[in-house]
Amino acid sequence: MAKKLIGIDLGGTTVKFAFIDTKGNVLTKWRIPTNISEHGSHIVPDMIKSISDQMRKDDYNASDFYGIGMGTPGAVNREKRTVVGAYNLNWDIVQPVGATISANLNLPILIDNDANSAALGEYWKGAGDKAKDVVFITLGTGVGGGVIANGKLVHGINGGAGEVGHITVVPNGYQCTCGKRGCLEQYASATGVVHIAKDMAKKFTGHSRIKELIDGDEDLSSKMVFFLADNGDILANQIVDRVCSYLGLALSHIGNTLNPENIIIGGGVSNAGNTLLQPTTRYFQENAFPSVRDSTRLKLAQLGNDAGIIGAASLALQFRNNQPFGTK
Repeated sequence: MAKKLIGIDLGGTTVKFAFIDTKGNVLTKWRIPTNISEHGSHIVPDMIKSISDQMRKDDYNASDFYGIGMGTPGAVNREKRTVVGAYNLNWDIVQPVGATISANLNLPILIDNDANSAALGEYWKGAGDKAKDVVFITLGTGVGGGVIANGKLVHGINGGAGEVGHITVVPNGYQCTCGKRGCLEQYASATGVVHIAKDMAKKFTGHSRIKELIDGDEDLSSKMVFFLADNGDILANQIVDRVCSYLGLALSHIGNTLNPENIIIGGGVSNAGNTLLQPTTRYFQENAFPSVRDSTRLKLAQLGNDAGIIGAASLALQFRNNQPFGTK
């Protein structure tokens, strides 16, 4: 029987798992809640137990797998297979994640940043479309990304490659959690869209459902902004145009620097589809160098929530024949 891969996509609320074949097909997938209590001390034991239980259920043992790949928030030391600074997991001290999982499941493991894992997933089985040069950007609560050049994930000297959410789009703009101002994350994330909406609503004098919601102190989400834009709300369309102008500008900087074949846009905000993609593409083309504009294509992600587990599992292909896949 052909050996398989195990993918883990660790998030602040849910841990997603999958058994995947070496062609990237998902055989079994499941999820458990992330228990972040007591400094996140239950997370790794819960993951080990969940994988063990599923292996028993599917009648597998360790010898049926090449290894495990895992995507995680926080700062990852890939050599030591440790994670630190994953504050949404309450991991404020170094966690020996890899060594613990490997010892308990008797399988080798590779760990990378969650955005890098999602990038690998889209590159391997999604919108990457067999291109060797791909940039993935995820627009969720924050903005993350991953860079794949000549088929290899780019990490940089200190693991900071692909931090596209911290490209400055407005000098001295909104304060970012990273400590600097004007980061793309503060303008194109789900929370950033709402921040822009609230600022623009203050100056808007016409009729708008968004203005009514904000003035009535009701909840407003980025999903609602894009929905109302689709339905002709003037202010919503102005907000979307502003968001897309910042996103298109940032992506033009990425395009001008790397000239990838595809820039793939994923994450919850990308569910807006062409309402997001079309104006972003227009602003990208306005700001991109001509040869980049004519060759780099903006695309929507295709794998949705599965990108992280598929990409993480692909890390374990390295254990098949010691040929690195998406590493270095």
